[in-house]
Amino acid sequence: MSVHIMVFDSGIGGTTVLEQIQALIPNADYSYFMDNALLPYGSQSQQTIIDRLLALLCFIESRALQVDILVIACNTASTSALEAIRPYTNIEVVGVVPAIKPACAISKSKHIGLLATPSTTKSRYTANLISTHSQGTRVSLYGSTTLVEIAEALFHTQILNEAKLAKVLSDLAIAEEIDVLVLGCTHFPLLASAISNYYKQRIILIDSGKAIAKRVESLISLRGLTFTTGKKKPLHYYATAPICHSQLSIELITLTDQIPRGNH
Repeated sequence: MSVHIMVFDSGIGGTTVLEQIQALIPNADYSYFMDNALLPYGSQSQQTIIDRLLALLCFIESRALQVDILVIACNTASTSALEAIRPYTNIEVVGVVPAIKPACAISKSKHIGLLATPSTTKSRYTANLISTHSQGTRVSLYGSTTLVEIAEALFHTQILNEAKLAKVLSDLAIAEEIDVLVLGCTHFPLLASAISNYYKQRIILIDSGKAIAKRVESLISLRGLTFTTGKKKPLHYYATAPICHSQLSIELITLTDQIPRGNH
């Protein structure tokens, strides 16, 4: 069997990370799991997110899916639950974190913005990330869950609600001197061109997709995982709630909150 990489998000945003990983590692087998019954995760409590990720581990185990690497392609889940779930599994778990360090490195004005869900902007993990990597650079935080909804609608219907997007960005009132904006939610790269157009290309947008793909590639090498030369399995989608207007073939799953047997 080839390396099996599962990418997880609360919705479709993690496909922005999935695409980067697939581009770098085309021969792996992939599955994509969205917990859209609780979308957006930015509105959920930390304990709820931990419980859902533990339930995901149980699902993987009960189905014997033989996942080698689990990518939590959700900044909210990564910053609030990653360390809590790692002791319960032997699967390599990779999280995404806001690209504060590279943003600070390229900012000429020494003032960057982090655009994420409110729970990510308020998390202790994010605060630590900023204090570690932002020496000499000011970081302003901007939170929105409405942008998640706009991105979901765009992905499934191919229609962008430009008026709604413009209102959200106007209300956020991102400071004029900010020259780099970190997209700290995996949904937001789906809106990158529209956001860039709104700011007339004067702000550089940066996300974690490529860095996550490189991390996954290095883990494959470190663990000595191999690829089969036979036919690849098609990308399999799982979801916890039905999705209207989607052209995807999706298997509907109910996550049951319980502690996985795992290592703990």
